[in-house]
Amino acid sequence: MSVTQPRPHSAPSGPAPGSVRGVVGLLVLFELTSGFLQGGITPLIPAIRDMLGISSGTAQWITAVQFLSAAVCVPAFGRLGDRYGHRLMLRVALACVTAGSALVALAPDVTLLLAGRVLLGPLAALLALEIGLCRDRLGPQASRRAVGLLVASLALGSMLGSFTTGLLDRLLGGVRPTLWCFAVLAAACVLLSIRGIPETRHKASGRMDWAGAGLLSVALVLLLAAVSQGGTRGWSSPGTLAGLATALVVFALWVRWELRQEHPLVDVRSAAGQAVAPHLLSGFVLGVVMLAEPVVAVSYLDAAPETTGYGFGLAAWQIGLWGGIPHLASFLAAATSASVAARIGLRRMLVLAFGLVAAGNIALVAAHSSLHGFALAYAVAGAGMGLASGGLPTVIVEASPADRSASAVAVYNNLKTLGGSIAGAAFAAILGTLLAHDTTTPALSAYLTVWSLCAVVTTTALLLTLLAPHRD
Repeated sequence: MSVTQPRPHSAPSGPAPGSVRGVVGLLVLFELTSGFLQGGITPLIPAIRDMLGISSGTAQWITAVQFLSAAVCVPAFGRLGDRYGHRLMLRVALACVTAGSALVALAPDVTLLLAGRVLLGPLAALLALEIGLCRDRLGPQASRRAVGLLVASLALGSMLGSFTTGLLDRLLGGVRPTLWCFAVLAAACVLLSIRGIPETRHKASGRMDWAGAGLLSVALVLLLAAVSQGGTRGWSSPGTLAGLATALVVFALWVRWELRQEHPLVDVRSAAGQAVAPHLLSGFVLGVVMLAEPVVAVSYLDAAPETTGYGFGLAAWQIGLWGGIPHLASFLAAATSASVAARIGLRRMLVLAFGLVAAGNIALVAAHSSLHGFALAYAVAGAGMGLASGGLPTVIVEASPADRSASAVAVYNNLKTLGGSIAGAAFAAILGTLLAHDTTTPALSAYLTVWSLCAVVTTTALLLTLLAPHRD
């Protein structure tokens, strides 16, 4: 398979190449909105459940269908952006999100609401498209700073959405007006994307690999669906085992197909190379600690010590405040990741990042009986997550072919989501298996096991980073 080379294009009309620095602020706004929409829906799920009269189990699909849609959309939008222009696909993604948000706000029943959530899948593709645009239009250092700002903005938006949506729901007097606010925010981003953002100058050649996109989509949907249902149906149930086995078979067929294509959806050889593979695996680990571990932390903060012997028995608003500390640390670290990398080098920064996450999880085990110690330990881990979030997309993009920036970030994003999904199911199994004597309440050892496992896997990511080729 030949590596795709960027073909020359005449510069598109619009701002001069250097002026894209002026629109990084717009891209940051898009990521703030993306984070707000993704983080803001969770507090509204109980209200949506009651409004539509559905069960709690059905309500879980409100978030699950978006994850499944994102698994399909991210690689497809990434490749289409590399091929036809990141600005074009950015606008298409924002238009889909606007339509989906409006459908969710209008939906009289759960079927239409879930259809709207499917249309929100391209939210996860925005970051890959923006990073591709920045790499095409900015120099290496400016691109690193922009990636750090974009990742930090996504984290900040998610935190703001989680904290403020409940208040917004109360002020507006209902869940539907709040959902309409989401649609208005998305529509505003569409309008802002029409002017001021230059198009990609260097685009990939070749046709879109629709067959590869289809095979990968089927494999990811089967895998995520099997993982999400494994905790409820049982990991040894025929349905779960059949889903996992079928997903692996389809994935193997997809890899074989991609290796035979001149212009594949994903450059599998590049992704499996020594320069990229260690960082992609580290992205999987990052998904474990960023997406799955916080659910365990919230459960621990909520646990009443007078009945369980551990935890802090915090109210919902207190959990929001104390649980927000690592998110704030992650945001600040991601925003400064480019500066840190410029001082100590990108690889050293990633080693530091995973070292902080591992140290923070070890400290959680040691300081689990003190709220202030718990918060400090989690803040250390959060800072490491922020540095890793800012550094991993950059090092993966810089080690990938120039005309496959968005595709490379798409692979990283899907692996991170997959890590969170698998770890979420595994952590739920641990909390459901290691129980206090004669109760259905998780024992303290369950939480200590989770944090110890997180320390082990992040140490593995640290070693993978050391094994990767030095590029600074």
